[in-house]
Amino acid sequence: MSSNISRRDFLRLAGMAATATAATAAQAALAPEARAAGAVTAPQWESKFGACDMCFNRCGLIARVERGVIKKLDPNPKFTKSRGMLCARGNAGVDQVYDPERIKTPMLRVGNRGEGKWKAIGWDEALDLAASKMKDIAAKYTRCGMLFSAGADTQSQFVHRFAEAFGSYNITSHESLCLLSGNRAFVDTFGDVPLPDVRSSKYVILAGANRMEALVTPDSMDLMTIMREGAKVVVLDPRYTKSAALASEWHAIKPGTDMAFMLALAHVIITEKLYDPKFVAERTSGLDQLAAHVAEMTPAWAEAETGIPAADILRMARELAAAAPAAMVYPGRRSSDYENSTQIRRSFAIVNALLGNWDRPGGLVPARPAGLKKVPFEPPFYDDNPPGRVDAKSVPLLFDDEGSFVITRENIIKGAPYPLKGWFVYKTNPMATAPDRRKTREMIDKLEFMVVVDIAMSDTAWMADLVLPAPSALERQDPVQALQAGAEGACLVWRDPVIPALHQSRPVFEILKTLSVKLGFPEAFDFDIPKYREMQLAALPEAAEILKRDGVYYPPNPPLGGTDGQPFKTPSTKIELYSNRYADLGLDPLPVYASPKASPDAGRKFRLVAGRSACVTQASSTNNALLSEFEPENTLWLNEESAKELGVKQGDVVQVESPAGKGELKALVTPKIRKDTVYMLSGFGTISGKLSHTTGVGASIVELMESRFDAICGNSAIHETFVSVKKKGAA
Repeated sequence: MSSNISRRDFLRLAGMAATATAATAAQAALAPEARAAGAVTAPQWESKFGACDMCFNRCGLIARVERGVIKKLDPNPKFTKSRGMLCARGNAGVDQVYDPERIKTPMLRVGNRGEGKWKAIGWDEALDLAASKMKDIAAKYTRCGMLFSAGADTQSQFVHRFAEAFGSYNITSHESLCLLSGNRAFVDTFGDVPLPDVRSSKYVILAGANRMEALVTPDSMDLMTIMREGAKVVVLDPRYTKSAALASEWHAIKPGTDMAFMLALAHVIITEKLYDPKFVAERTSGLDQLAAHVAEMTPAWAEAETGIPAADILRMARELAAAAPAAMVYPGRRSSDYENSTQIRRSFAIVNALLGNWDRPGGLVPARPAGLKKVPFEPPFYDDNPPGRVDAKSVPLLFDDEGSFVITRENIIKGAPYPLKGWFVYKTNPMATAPDRRKTREMIDKLEFMVVVDIAMSDTAWMADLVLPAPSALERQDPVQALQAGAEGACLVWRDPVIPALHQSRPVFEILKTLSVKLGFPEAFDFDIPKYREMQLAALPEAAEILKRDGVYYPPNPPLGGTDGQPFKTPSTKIELYSNRYADLGLDPLPVYASPKASPDAGRKFRLVAGRSACVTQASSTNNALLSEFEPENTLWLNEESAKELGVKQGDVVQVESPAGKGELKALVTPKIRKDTVYMLSGFGTISGKLSHTTGVGASIVELMESRFDAICGNSAIHETFVSVKKKGAA
């Protein structure tokens, strides 16, 4: 990239900025009564373990607390998953605690939805209202008339537990908007969702993954390390990202053609017999069918589809195979790209299988045993419930415990196959993360009651009937959570409050525990968090003391290769290059490539792609005062040649429009994106009146995205939208 600042320096400076301003922000925003109490009762300095909650990585941290106020967050050196790092977002967790715009008390809507008229009420009134409304919905529409949605959070498991006890099958996770097609593909190929052992890899292909900005611990840091040690990292991305800038080579692949590239790799590896014949013969099934399938999918064929020279595809296939098994096509995380994303990710999995890298250093490794016990629970059965989820049978391979938010939303609007009239939302923000914001609003308008539990007045909370204030992760006690770090294996973390919860915030566990009593199933929550932890750690008697001492616990970790000779959890008990399950369901048993849809008006309409920044986590951190100094607004990346043809100059405000909606934001004119593609960050253009850094700033990407989904698992498909772009005021 054109900047001379290194990635390491960027993160260091981000952390310094967060630290320098945290104390001032904390003192200014802290409630006077809490500040006074802290000065009297707290020792001058304390250091307390925690786990970050600014994204899903849960990096270990040590909070430095002075007189009851968090002054600084440092990485926990014993938490090796994060490689001794706490990124800019992690440091900015201090601002989340002391944000003056936090929800401080239960809020009842007294005006029209979205009007922003609220009345502060007490907790007793709020929980009585919630229980009463849920009872009414259950009586009129069955208990499946309530939808429960939870984000990636340690306490989200309690939302699932409550939904089951209440009697609703309708539970959706945030993951149905981002990663389920990747999970589906690898489960159906390997019988498991593997983790990459980046640290030992000699050759990594990053297809659409941007680990230098969309940070994943430890993968992001390990990529930097192995590149310094001479490993090769190849980036395929229509944008010149920071990952592309640091990689060994970058190819501006045409969006939607990743499968063509992967099938061409498979063609070379098979025709030149570059695979490990023993591994493929003993541990895979379907090589003959795959060989016939890719026989005509040569590098020259793939060049015409992807725009990547055939000579480079041939060379990369040979280099990748030569480095195997310490080589990989990085499985990625977000896979919510296209309507055939499961099959695209199946092609990723198939190339990895040909490399023989399963459970090998530098390859893909299975999740390691963490030793946690499940807390037993037998949900009640309700005779009057419908036979299944509202999105059941909509796609052939739906994850029942995750669902599909996009399909669920459509069925709620239609009122089919049965009415769904209530919604409980915890720490997820579909109004800012689900494509086609107008449809989410339309769905909400069909509801009779909606309650949101969150720390800030998100766009989704802004549309609710009742909003309940949650504490930050630094203010609450959590159950034990298992985290995975590739070959390093599993580790366990928990959270204890770094400071007492501010304002009137309550954790969702306490909210649900109270509601379980009011709704008549107290046995579902007949424990507190310490007791729950005790049950989780029943097989690890030493873990609790080590967690208190170190902030992290590492269970015994078996060496790589431990699955050798064991059957895979697939119908054939082998890695399925050819999927028998898909064949039985009438699906393509091998990934069948089709050229992506072309722009309906080349030069004026562009494929819209999404991505991440190292400073913001979608809509959950864009309003953070510290992080907004680095990302104050989003811009539209527009290729300089396309901009010239449109008469758009650097910094001009452009109007962007799709069949779903429209928005206005500044143009970033650059050579670092393909001519047929535009890009913008998510999390801006918000509508909430309590998000001062993002409301009316930039444009909302979900206002523009059309509502599409993966045909196999229902995962959202966010790269299927074409947008028109013109300079504001132009004819």
